[in-house]
Amino acid sequence: MNPGVCVNAEHAKSAEPPFSRVFQPFLPAPSAWSEASRTGAPGCSAYREKRKALRSLRSLRLTALLGMCALLCATPVLAQQSHLLVITGVPGDEEHAKQFQKWADAFVDAAKKKDSVPDANITLLTDRGATKEGVEKAFADLAAQVKPSDAVVILLIGHGSFNGQQAAFNLPGPDLTVGDWGKLLGKLPSQRVAFINTSSSSGAFLPAIAAPGRVVITATKTGGERNETQFPEFFTAAFGDPTADRDRNGHVSIAEAFDYAKAKVVQAFQQKGNLLTEHATMDDGGEGQLAASMFLGIGRADAALTADTSDPAVKKLVDEKDAIDRQIAALKLRKSSLTEAQYEEQMEKLLTELALKTKAIRDAQSKKDK
Repeated sequence: MNPGVCVNAEHAKSAEPPFSRVFQPFLPAPSAWSEASRTGAPGCSAYREKRKALRSLRSLRLTALLGMCALLCATPVLAQQSHLLVITGVPGDEEHAKQFQKWADAFVDAAKKKDSVPDANITLLTDRGATKEGVEKAFADLAAQVKPSDAVVILLIGHGSFNGQQAAFNLPGPDLTVGDWGKLLGKLPSQRVAFINTSSSSGAFLPAIAAPGRVVITATKTGGERNETQFPEFFTAAFGDPTADRDRNGHVSIAEAFDYAKAKVVQAFQQKGNLLTEHATMDDGGEGQLAASMFLGIGRADAALTADTSDPAVKKLVDEKDAIDRQIAALKLRKSSLTEAQYEEQMEKLLTELALKTKAIRDAQSKKDK
């Protein structure tokens, strides 16, 4: 027997994951854990069966932890807020005007109903309100309201143009060029910005707009892809479609919406037997982590937890919780490069830390409210 592989009951007890102390009432009994871990020879079928049982118990414990963490962490912290700016450009005809409005409404409705973004944090510019001056004013208002820790999501729905050198998003009156959009985005103090241009030729925006702390999504890969795009239809629909929520956490992230829409576009072209004329692209200025951790809002309005970050102690807790959220998002992205055991072990640790940190924020805020 290989003593380096053999697992006995005493070792299983000492190796029991620390989260059990927090979630013990909801997990399999310790006797079940130990029984599945009793000594067995690595080469025998009994050993393999017990190791299989042990893995099943570990998965069950992680599932229980995910469920409990969802309950404990269902009250998002309102220290950070989300701000949405939706702009529909020149439609060209009545059909497109209705289409653009439909997509914009679907996006805004999902933000309100599923992610509890308040009306005061949503700006929708359409028709004659979506002029160069109107857009510049909207950005000025955002710059005055947004805090560095807030999230900003900007969605452009309409037609784009590219003359070989300069790209623009078509508005009533003078258009805004890539350079103009870059300057406007530079005025925002937020370190978490998602800029989504769903128009034709939008790929030309990518190199000039990309920046650290900024997710840039374009419906096309280059400015040369000038055909009308299908990407906006599917991207706006993603936030209302449960199938887009791949990790089943109740929210559709910017990354999930991008993947959903990109796949739907490919599927739509294939079904019609047409050559793909648009290739959606995403640049994640958060080292591959930002888009997966950005959502339209915070979650259910009835589950909101207000945290007074003017208190240094509370702000410290909130910042630590946000850091754990980002670590979880990053771990999900690395899942394919880890073994199942490695992923579960790391996820258990992070979810436990997240639940405990959320409880600490609740307790601290409760004391202040008394």
